[in-house]
Amino acid sequence: MRKKVTVVGSGNVGATAAHWMAAKELCDVVLIDIIEGVPQGKGLDLLEAMPIEKRDSSVVGTNDYADTANSDIVVITAGIPRKPGMSRDDLLNTNYKIMSDVVGKAVQYSPNCILIIVSNPLDAMAQAAYKLSGFSRNRVIGMAGVLDSARFRTFIAQELKVSVENVTAFVLGGHGDTMVPLSRYSTVAGIPITELIEPTKLEQLVQRTRDGGAEIVKYLKTGSAYYAPSSAVTEMVEAILKDKKKILPCAAYLEGEYGINGLYVGVPCKLGSAGIEEIIQIKLTVDEQAALQKSADSVKELVSVIGV
Repeated sequence: MRKKVTVVGSGNVGATAAHWMAAKELCDVVLIDIIEGVPQGKGLDLLEAMPIEKRDSSVVGTNDYADTANSDIVVITAGIPRKPGMSRDDLLNTNYKIMSDVVGKAVQYSPNCILIIVSNPLDAMAQAAYKLSGFSRNRVIGMAGVLDSARFRTFIAQELKVSVENVTAFVLGGHGDTMVPLSRYSTVAGIPITELIEPTKLEQLVQRTRDGGAEIVKYLKTGSAYYAPSSAVTEMVEAILKDKKKILPCAAYLEGEYGINGLYVGVPCKLGSAGIEEIIQIKLTVDEQAALQKSADSVKELVSVIGV
């Protein structure tokens, strides 16, 4: 029997995630949304692509959480983007209400699932889902680091004119302006990029990584990135469903790791069938640790607004 993954939210990120998962034949997909007709239409459209792709994945669109029952993983992309004139606190409180509703229903029908949170502000929403679900911390994971690292890898590969397959990169911290791309741990075919890219240029690539989402929003004007975010969450889903024990940067609830306690922050995690099976602790320089702590402090500010 194939695994079952529910994607909450049939907007660009959710629908494209369903597309990647079905196209890779990772699982059967349930696409759920409160808007009537949209998940059903996108789900049917995807299902009709499967004969062409030679995949037997089932894709169903629905408005009823009963259809999500017994999901192995629930990916939550639901939430509203920040609109002009809206304060950060307004966005936080609105998305927290949405998260409360979604997590409650997802957990009711799939009490043994693993939750992967994609909704923004990412780290605060992951923390909300963790507290609302009552799950152990290994079963509530935030998607951010895979996306941020992919952006960093893209820019490194472009700069050095090498295959993206040669490039590994690590980005830690919160998903936003305070993320911490770790150049020392980023390599091209095993060679540290600090040996290949001069410091001024490297700092430009780091800053472009931090601004990665904003750069795309600037081009699109009325939307935000969705191909790379949905691909990133699919890599996490694959690592869990196939029990790959793959080390990926994810937002995880820290209980003393890296000197941080009681907050979701991006760190290297080993993903397998149990979700986060290990948090990998790497040695940071004083500057890197300070940057990670600054990132954690900004997450703390957000979670205090919604009281989680």
